[in-house]
Amino acid sequence: MIGAEGEQLGVVPTAKARQLADDVGLDLVEVSDKAKPPVCRIMNYDKYRYELKKKQQEAKKKQTVIETKEIKFRPKTEEHDLNFKIKKIKAFLEKKNKVKVTMQFRGREIIYAQSVGLTAIKKIADNLREDCVILQEPKMEGRQLIMFVGPKT
Repeated sequence: MIGAEGEQLGVVPTAKARQLADDVGLDLVEVSDKAKPPVCRIMNYDKYRYELKKKQQEAKKKQTVIETKEIKFRPKTEEHDLNFKIKKIKAFLEKKNKVKVTMQFRGREIIYAQSVGLTAIKKIADNLREDCVILQEPKMEGRQLIMFVGPKT
């Protein structure tokens, strides 16, 4: 058993341990149930839970959440619109987000996937090379050509 001030009280029967905790006005908390005999401590349990919750909140504040944003293109997207979307991708990368670049093919546009679509997505990749890392090279998934880019660390 461990006392309220952190001093070791040795092996104490359960009834006496409860009585000591009541005399001090604190709680008897089992710290380690696996040990032989189990280790108990006299402490203010509510204060202990409060401090534990505060530590968890601090840890949560310090972690960073990386989101995945998506930008969609079509094979016939014009030059100006393409440049505008590239600027948007760069803005996402500055905020430390990953970006999923998707080129969608509708109907008969699928015949342009290996020619027009691949050259357009390679052009996007070339414009982004200095600002990002390409996590996944362009590949076809159904009727979409998909590429993932992430921020440089």
